Amino acid sequence: MDLKFFKKSIPTLAIMAFFSVVMIYAIYTLLTPEKKLPIFNPADVNPKLVDESVVHVRRDHKVANFKLMNQNGDTITQEDYKDKIYVADFFFTRCMTICPIMTNNMGKLQEVFKNDADIKFLSLSVTPEMDSIPILRAYADAKGVIDSKWNITTGDKQHIYELARKSYFVVLDEGDGGLQDFIHTENFVLVDKKKQIRGFYDGTNNEDIQRLILDIKLLQKESKFK
Repeated sequence: MDLKFFKKSIPTLAIMAFFSVVMIYAIYTLLTPEKKLPIFNPADVNPKLVDESVVHVRRDHKVANFKLMNQNGDTITQEDYKDKIYVADFFFTRCMTICPIMTNNMGKLQEVFKNDADIKFLSLSVTPEMDSIPILRAYADAKGVIDSKWNITTGDKQHIYELARKSYFVVLDEGDGGLQDFIHTENFVLVDKKKQIRGFYDGTNNEDIQRLILDIKLLQKESKFK
């Protein structure tokens, strides 16, 4: 091959190689859709976890408005979680079984996202008549809760239990939120900025906590493009 011809061909070959790489990447991107978290409606969840009044709903489910009191005695509503991604769970301060593990794992999540204003946490007491504001304050202090990130809440029992059954879908047993009603669940629930449920996780399982961390980051990416 003529040396001069070869030297003249180098730029052309380089350009062809560049565009070949670009084309391969474009085709790969088109054929590999980006992972997206599902949106859970009542009909998508185990019916045993869903109140029968909403079990038929197949679209547009959103977490209902709520009114709770946190560890500082402040009223907490959906406005405190507006345009936030958050993780919710149900606990009680006297629990000696799954709750300490769950709270510890929620603390790990808080540490991972403590400098991220997009992410918050919400814990709802299932024994609100026992978990007064002073008790919640002491509990929050003992668990290293950052007040601006994580609300540990109490409130009306029927309201909290209705949220568990009709909004967050975390309870297997039926009930009316009355004196004899009691719920106990290890579920963490991931909620997006539109108040939609995007995932359920075992709050006592380390692998599920790692999956939740990845899913939160994935949800952040999704929200940036909307």
